[in-house]
Amino acid sequence: MQEQFHPATFFAPEGAKYTLLPFRFMDFDGRRFLANDAGQYCFLDSPEFTTLLDGTLSRTSPAYMELKAKHFISDTALRVPLRLLATKIRTKRSFLDGFTRLHIFVVTLRCDHSCQYCQVSRVTADRSRYDMSRETADRGLDMVFRCPAREVKIEFQGGEPLLNFELIRYIVEEAERRNEEQGKEIEFVLTTNLALIDDEILGFLREHRVYVSTSLDGPAVIHNANRPRPDRDSHDLTIRGIDRVRKALGHDGVSALMTTTRLSLAHPEAIVNEYVEHGFDHIFLRPISPYGFAVRTRRHTGYELSSFLEFYRRALDYIIEVNRRGTVLTEIYAQILLTKILTPYATGYVDLQSPSGAVIGAVVYNYDGDAYASDESRMLAEMGDRSFRLGNLHQDSYSDIFGGPVARALVEASCVESLPGCADCAFQTYCGADPIENYATQGDVIGHRPTSHFCGRNMEIIKHLFRLYHGSDEFVQRLFWSWVERVPVSSLYPTIPD
Repeated sequence: MQEQFHPATFFAPEGAKYTLLPFRFMDFDGRRFLANDAGQYCFLDSPEFTTLLDGTLSRTSPAYMELKAKHFISDTALRVPLRLLATKIRTKRSFLDGFTRLHIFVVTLRCDHSCQYCQVSRVTADRSRYDMSRETADRGLDMVFRCPAREVKIEFQGGEPLLNFELIRYIVEEAERRNEEQGKEIEFVLTTNLALIDDEILGFLREHRVYVSTSLDGPAVIHNANRPRPDRDSHDLTIRGIDRVRKALGHDGVSALMTTTRLSLAHPEAIVNEYVEHGFDHIFLRPISPYGFAVRTRRHTGYELSSFLEFYRRALDYIIEVNRRGTVLTEIYAQILLTKILTPYATGYVDLQSPSGAVIGAVVYNYDGDAYASDESRMLAEMGDRSFRLGNLHQDSYSDIFGGPVARALVEASCVESLPGCADCAFQTYCGADPIENYATQGDVIGHRPTSHFCGRNMEIIKHLFRLYHGSDEFVQRLFWSWVERVPVSSLYPTIPD
């Protein structure tokens, strides 16, 4: 006689009820979008949502199974589901491990460019009194090696940091010497416009495994307008510099970033093509920041949020088509958000964390020894507002700088779980808070969400990514997963996880 299995409902006690676990929800294109603290989400139609809330959702429905699997409901007295949920939430917050990992040394304010959107109050290349001293660099290294993080990144910024290359050489060699006892994993990054790169510098970068980050705003007409030099050769120097760095350090030894100005808005395809033409497999579509010279030149370089969002959508659509034609290209901001949406893992991107990565993720040591919570807070200081100055390397201790009142206030003001407009937002787990941008644009660190460009930008980009991912184009689903997994889209399985 053939035996049969009973259905799952046979084993459920009569009248068994379920308990709602914490989640937030919102209306999304005619359905209810639900998300929990681990970032798991689901869509329900209105009748399903109503029955979920009144406790009558059928145990045999697909919605019930999905909600239970993703920890929106629990129908057992066992604590295992809660422990699983706690594990996922803890994984989401793994960026807190080790405290500050990124240490930025501003080795000079001098610069040979006059970028229209420059976020820093740069000075001309002959004003060496704006260079960091060795004594200040040593104090900064003291802070690096006081931090508990085992993996740290030391980044050199300016101005143009190559105008003080001898100090870069000193910091790298001194950090390596100190690390013989400490045993940290140290990564060095040089942010440069590449105009001053030469064989001696390249030899040093190769010997000490220093990565290079540069700016590439698009084709020559856009790049030269955004980043002018007296000889009008900024784009040519950048492209030649990229080629030289690749020959010396390998293809992945240099990365590039672009900044979207008003001139960029009408040319998303041309900008994307520039990155493809020069062999990059990623592009970061960044909006202009409200700091430094970007404020003074807003009339020429600025734009409304709606214009940037239209630019971003066009560019992302084109990037998808570029991939569809067989060229690998990742949009980095989408990759960061999709990682937060589709996986339980942290990204380490300081602008999309709760609390914000200011201080606890990154710190800036200015040329004069002042320490700031982020590059943006240093920019505000260069504009005359030192509200986010953490202290000075020559005057204050590690605990004064990293545990002082400014650091504590920034952490308190960037926990989205308790901020008005964020506490109840269904996208809370995917987003973050930027108290410094709130202060710069709205006058206080908390900010006003309905008029916040930070909030509006992320809200619309997240919605756009959801619509693309849950659309009818399976290639887009596979492509997005390839960005998250960092593998070629052709290597992914044809069936996409929910």
